[in-house]
Amino acid sequence: MLRLGWFSTGRGPGSRNLLKAVMDKKEEGVLDVEIPFVFCNWDNEEEDNPRREQRAMFFDMVRGYGIPLVTASWKSFEPELRKEDPDRWREEYGKVLREKTSSFGFDLGILAGYMMWMDDETCEKYDMLNLHPALPDGPKGTWQEVIWQLIEEKADRQGAMMHICTKEWDRGAALTYCGFPIRGDGYDSLWEDLEKKLETSTLDEIKAAEGEDEPLFKRIREDGARRELPLIVATIKEFADGNVSIVDKSLVSGGRKLDGPYDLSRQVDASLE
Repeated sequence: MLRLGWFSTGRGPGSRNLLKAVMDKKEEGVLDVEIPFVFCNWDNEEEDNPRREQRAMFFDMVRGYGIPLVTASWKSFEPELRKEDPDRWREEYGKVLREKTSSFGFDLGILAGYMMWMDDETCEKYDMLNLHPALPDGPKGTWQEVIWQLIEEKADRQGAMMHICTKEWDRGAALTYCGFPIRGDGYDSLWEDLEKKLETSTLDEIKAAEGEDEPLFKRIREDGARRELPLIVATIKEFADGNVSIVDKSLVSGGRKLDGPYDLSRQVDASLE
């Protein structure tokens, strides 16, 4: 049985959906996993806490599954040090995180909507996976930045990947991914409409005027977002079934280090049907 360390900020429905997706597959017998703890970087007692209700719902869900909830409020921890020396503060907070989680023992950490940068030592000591909303050779940055860059480059494909957490944030090796075309049926007319708008406006002007409601942007986001949960579940299943493992921060299958990330597009697309 694969033991998953679960790290989440618990800020909204996405955090709950991630946990529920894995627990549902566990209960169905699809995933042979156990979650010995859920770690959250809020304790929900903070005064300035705009997502208190959402986080309370997440905490209730965790407890409802009978999973130990471990918290360490980042806002309450050494606030002066955080202002004076953010890098050192991250190191000190990382020590607290490890002290609170190391006793549980786990095989693989999942950053499931965890909105803080992990410190270097935690990245070295724990094997942890994070979702990035782009293909392995795609843009870096937030999902918004990724999509606008794809549009600017007139790209043909988009996707999502799970990469290992390293000191180089968002630069760890991609381990698994899925991809889909952003040309062809349902897309060509949206590209044509954008080209017409670009005859009289710059892309920056379109961003400012329409933002995430721009139809091509919106369609790419929707098709990417619906694949993120299935990719996480499919990735966990590959590890739980023993098909892949991490050795020295690299993906290994059948005792051999893989040259590149594992393509799970077929499994992800099948789950959407």
